Amino acid sequence: MPNVYDRLRERARAIIATCEAPAFYTDCRAACTASRQMFDTDPIISRLKAYIHRHVDEDFGHGWQHLTKVTLDAGALVHIEGKNAGYHPAYLERRMLLAQCAGLLHDFKRKEKEHARAGERHARDLLQAYPFQRMEIEDVSLAIRNHEAFKTPVPAASACGSLLSDCLYDADKFRWGPDNFADTVWEMVAYHQPSLEQFVTRYPKGMAGIERIKTTFRTHTGRHYGPQFIDLGLTIGRELLAIIETEYL
Repeated sequence: MPNVYDRLRERARAIIATCEAPAFYTDCRAACTASRQMFDTDPIISRLKAYIHRHVDEDFGHGWQHLTKVTLDAGALVHIEGKNAGYHPAYLERRMLLAQCAGLLHDFKRKEKEHARAGERHARDLLQAYPFQRMEIEDVSLAIRNHEAFKTPVPAASACGSLLSDCLYDADKFRWGPDNFADTVWEMVAYHQPSLEQFVTRYPKGMAGIERIKTTFRTHTGRHYGPQFIDLGLTIGRELLAIIETEYL
């Protein structure tokens, strides 16, 4: 990565350090803790994590750190939304497990064109070797198919399938907040290696895309907390752009 991007990444992280953390993680602490416990201890998740570790690429802004955060937040969102929907505790835990599987696998084909569709097919094939029922595999696969922004989701066969899909989407779009400027942008820059002038030229389009995400959250919890993630990302992005324009151009 060119030195200028190393310096800008540090500046971005310094800005992030002055920002308030998203309220989701304090207001929904119990759900986040439950999701973390499953992520750390469930044998199926452990098996899938080992598989991901053997194959994940860390050079495109959607590596292990991104997958972990999406997985944890997807599990937490299912915990919240499923409890509100009246899921039985055992069923709630099972749906959290499926959400975490979807989180771990959702960007497996990230470098491919139509990566969500490719990821859907991969998940459907891979999970045949795991102790899941056919409809559970279909719910996970469809959630992966539906996680892209600005595309109409394919309808699920059931309300619980739709909820799983929506929770994965919202967890993935939480990353368009501070995480975008802490890590994702710089990993993608390292991969594509644009000049600083090219980077700045594309900057407004990127910021407009972040702004558009704010109204796309799909769950009740996502619609409540997601806009704060996005507003934080926009604030960080604007401050960083001002630094670039005054100090680097």
